[in-house]
Amino acid sequence: MDNEKWENLTISNDFIFAKLMTDKEICKEIIENLLHIKIKDIKYIQEQKTINIKYDAKSIRLDVYVEADEKIYNIEMQVANKKDLAKRSRYYQGLIDLDTIEKGETYKRLQESYVIFICTFDPFGEKMPKYEFRYYCKDKKELELKDETYKIFFNTKASEKEKDENIKSFLKYVNGQKENNKFIQKIDDKIRKIKNNKEWRQEYMTLLMREKEIAEENFEKGIKEGIKEGIKEGIINQIKILKEFNISNDEIIKRIVKDYKMTEEEAKSYL
Repeated sequence: MDNEKWENLTISNDFIFAKLMTDKEICKEIIENLLHIKIKDIKYIQEQKTINIKYDAKSIRLDVYVEADEKIYNIEMQVANKKDLAKRSRYYQGLIDLDTIEKGETYKRLQESYVIFICTFDPFGEKMPKYEFRYYCKDKKELELKDETYKIFFNTKASEKEKDENIKSFLKYVNGQKENNKFIQKIDDKIRKIKNNKEWRQEYMTLLMREKEIAEENFEKGIKEGIKEGIKEGIINQIKILKEFNISNDEIIKRIVKDYKMTEEEAKSYL
């Protein structure tokens, strides 16, 4: 079953997409096509890059992190619509900035950065193939903030509305429709090689198993916490009812100790 799952994976799977983008030539071509730019040289590519600024802050794991021509590109493959992409993009961009600038450096050192989501759904419901966001003055739209941050969301469901043929064929490919052109054929050939790589297959299976274990642990934890919350609520409701009948605190404590098999100190904490 796991092998069948592996064989059926497509570019829309974040693991496959991340491995695909480790190919410098393909990564460069995809970014150039999606953004209508030319890249001289890709300096650095990292798949599944983790950024964790503080031990108690929420860390992030980026699908693809690229540094090229003094610019940063974070590209995410998104198949689940959790209705949080706007704020996720904000958080990602903030952490990328914190990760790239060292303490004591000036803000001028912040690099131009792009957070790009390739979505297999319409993230904003306007049936547009591409949504690009920048900061402008509210009262003077032609005045751009020029903070050099860009948030771009592609919608594969509206690929037919895209005028650029390279972007259209790429969005259609993510959506499961393969067109006969050189760009898409190169991507498809690379994905076939990824699937034939035994080490990457094993890596994916290991990740899958670990994610399953984490899900089971969280499920069990949720059940225990749910039971605990239910007991707590039951005790509080019982205390409220007993108090309405003018039952003394000492008697209430005795009843809670007996009914819930806890110490007097624990029972007192609910009062």
